[in-house]
Amino acid sequence: MQRYTQGMMANSPPACVGTDASTAGDALLGLQHLAAQAGRRDRKKQATRRSLRNAALELVASRGFAHVTVEDIAEAADVATRTFFNYFPSKESAVIGADPERIEEFRVSLLTRPVDESPLEALGSVLVEYAGTIDEDFSDLGEGKKAWFQRFCAVRSDPDLLHAYAAHMAEIEQGLATALAQRLGTDVRHDPYPALVTAATLGAARVAAMYWSANGGEDSLARLTASAIDRLAKGLAHDNKICASTGQLRRGQASQQTSAKVKETSTKR
Repeated sequence: MQRYTQGMMANSPPACVGTDASTAGDALLGLQHLAAQAGRRDRKKQATRRSLRNAALELVASRGFAHVTVEDIAEAADVATRTFFNYFPSKESAVIGADPERIEEFRVSLLTRPVDESPLEALGSVLVEYAGTIDEDFSDLGEGKKAWFQRFCAVRSDPDLLHAYAAHMAEIEQGLATALAQRLGTDVRHDPYPALVTAATLGAARVAAMYWSANGGEDSLARLTASAIDRLAKGLAHDNKICASTGQLRRGQASQQTSAKVKETSTKR
């Protein structure tokens, strides 16, 4: 759309040379109409993609991943099978969101981060930004959010799907480690540092996502991801101000339990 608009502007004469105000106004209305059409197409595509993924989750939750086909998902979403493949390359990708284009998007985002950011900061920013897009997607679900999480919790326990998810995450990790090595001017085959940073950062993001999904997505995934990566950057140190009272309580409980066991042993003797 942008290239098309720029092309029109480049090939069109300036409004002040041989073009009256009404013609310029018509051209502007035409551009606005094209932009509106593009917006409607994008919204329709997003709705279709969401419908396909929701159908996939619901079917897998009720039947199990191995007993669901692409044709089943397309039928449930009321679209043709060929339409399904316009949005997802496989049924795994429909369920876990394994979009091959996302790895390239991660790579580009990481390589274009400010040069003064540390590897952890740069990679963390990319993951937090992505988490923010997920937050936006779930905000659009409205009342369907709770049902979606119920299905997701059932689906993530499926052994076949867990295998697919692990393979997808390994692919993302490899792509990010390679991009980080490129950013650092090194090679992952000879330098383990990019892979180490990537694995640690993705681990923090994964824990945040698990906590987020286990609690029904009530909190912001972006905020949880940022907090987890920030804690990682600080060496996983506890916040003494927050944990002091909790630690004292636990020590007191442990002492009481020990005393009770000693008393019980003495009584038996």
